[in-house]
Amino acid sequence: MKKSFLKIVGTVAVSVLVLSSCTSNADSPGLEYMPDMYRSPAIEAYVDYGEVRGRIDETKKTRLTAMAPPAFTIPFFGTDSTEVRLMMPYSRLANESFKASHGMYNDQLTREDHYTAAAADKNMLVLNAGNAEAILGKGKELFTAMCQHCHGEKGDGNGPMVTSGAYSGVPNYAERAALSDGQMFYSIYYGKGMMGAHRSLLNKKEIWTVIHYIRTLQSADYGKFNANGTAAVADTTKQN
Repeated sequence: MKKSFLKIVGTVAVSVLVLSSCTSNADSPGLEYMPDMYRSPAIEAYVDYGEVRGRIDETKKTRLTAMAPPAFTIPFFGTDSTEVRLMMPYSRLANESFKASHGMYNDQLTREDHYTAAAADKNMLVLNAGNAEAILGKGKELFTAMCQHCHGEKGDGNGPMVTSGAYSGVPNYAERAALSDGQMFYSIYYGKGMMGAHRSLLNKKEIWTVIHYIRTLQSADYGKFNANGTAAVADTTKQN
């Protein structure tokens, strides 16, 4: 009799527990007994924490959850040593004046002229007959998205932002052919004049890729190779 009673009580308790998890809301998962078993307790990027499990927090509705990584950290790029070296932190420092013009208050700044020193830096992304088409294609894609609005489709400094009157003084790339790849990289990475820093928008490989494409706007023969694989325009790249 006692065992039967306990069995009945147990059955009723289980039934109540199961039924309590039910809901008339078709979009509800019901009562979650052990959410940590299948729902990460850690904050995740790109999640709207303004609404969690039906609770609304207006103060978090427009807050970005994906934070910028710590300074000088780099993403993992596999075991290709050339690719890893390419993505290592940039060795050149921004000039001290950049803290006022480009908002780099938390950066390591210098009084030395690293822009002039960057003239010795060559493009670390080596262009050859086998990869030229892919690199220049990617370069055009990046240039169109990140540069064309000011520098213009032909690199003549007459992009929509300039012709609209919003900006002025954007150079014509044809008049900057003597500028080294290293100085061009420095300008894109840290910004120059009215152009802001693009280091948070483009990684190092992407900047070197854009520079290759910019060279094609300065010379129609850049990126072309003969049957022997010799470049039509003198090679400006190096491997470290």
